[in-house]
Amino acid sequence: MTVQETAPFDIANPGLAREGLNRIEWAAREMPVLRLIRERFKKEQPLKGRRLSACLHVTTETANLMLALKDGGADLALCASNPLSTQDDVAAALVHFFDLKVYAIRGEDNDTYYRHIDACLAQSPQITMDDGADLVARVHRDRTDLIPGIIGGMEETTTGVIRLRAMAADGALKYPIIAVNEADTKHLFDNRYGTGQSTLDGITRATNVLWAGKNVVIAGYGWCGKGFASRVRGMGAQVIVTEVQPVRAIEAVMDGFRVMPMAEAAQIGDIFVTLTGDINVLDRHHLEAMHDGAIVANSGHFNDEINITALESMSESHRRVRENVEEYLLMDGRRVFLLAEGRLINLAAAEGHPAAVMDMSFANQALSTEYMVQHRGDLPPGVSSVPEDIDQEVARLKLRSMGMSIDTLSDEQVRYLSSWESGT
Repeated sequence: MTVQETAPFDIANPGLAREGLNRIEWAAREMPVLRLIRERFKKEQPLKGRRLSACLHVTTETANLMLALKDGGADLALCASNPLSTQDDVAAALVHFFDLKVYAIRGEDNDTYYRHIDACLAQSPQITMDDGADLVARVHRDRTDLIPGIIGGMEETTTGVIRLRAMAADGALKYPIIAVNEADTKHLFDNRYGTGQSTLDGITRATNVLWAGKNVVIAGYGWCGKGFASRVRGMGAQVIVTEVQPVRAIEAVMDGFRVMPMAEAAQIGDIFVTLTGDINVLDRHHLEAMHDGAIVANSGHFNDEINITALESMSESHRRVRENVEEYLLMDGRRVFLLAEGRLINLAAAEGHPAAVMDMSFANQALSTEYMVQHRGDLPPGVSSVPEDIDQEVARLKLRSMGMSIDTLSDEQVRYLSSWESGT
């Protein structure tokens, strides 16, 4: 019998609900923009009667987004977007105190993960919300019967946007999705400051390593890689960047980092962190070149960035030596330490992004959901950008919540910028 036939939720421990509520409320203190949106949603009910299925990291910050959408009138179902990112106390609180349909258990196996996605889809959503595009992919592969009833969706991550654009290029994407990840108030802050801090936090919690003096190899110099690089440099690490895009590689050089191919970096690195969204970024030949005691972690979305199958085949044994640390003993006696099964280290070993930065990301999610409902039928199938006025409004609200103000253009300046006749 499937989950949706037995109960409107599937969580690990209902007894954790009070602890989860306390943590949700603590996160809310740092999410003033979402709070303002929630207050307006409660009055205006822009999502009233809309069924929304979300596949997201089940964290305190996500909980506050869910509560804003619920107050806006949405009928919600939530499942995890990563088997190790669920905070079980948060899941319990959403079920017990807010009567939400939640299907998420930390450490769930692959079958349970997809069963939970199916449970979310059982309510025939009109709106989807994704963190990695697994929900959308499931709809297009196995539940195409739902597509005619779906208004549109939102996608939160770089990895998910990459997948969706590939679907669109193949003509496979059958409804519009707003790429929330591409909003300036998302990727410039969430990816850079959120991923930077939380990745450092996750690895530190898992290993208690001293960063100062370590050779830290960072695969990928997108916004996530930039954020992490700046943080570990601040801790005294020697940072090495590997890239496949020339412009990003030059940027890393001019930011003061060493840049080289991974094959070279593998020989000198102490800690390796992947942040690319691609597969086998750390491959067998890289693992073979690492010195004894190398630490390997991933802060991209999926655990495909590290070739774990190759690591297992190279090893004569492996054992858990700390929570979220697996020691692989290679055939030649070297040891490689894999963190959090190669899954998102910032969520598996820590708490993910700080609430203050997720405030902007989830404000974009909430306002984009409202926009999608208001403009149903107007957007063609494919990947769309967050409207500029939403992005700017999120920034304005965040500044206001921080007690900061900025200048505005005078009428003369507006006229000047819109004309071509003035010059030297």
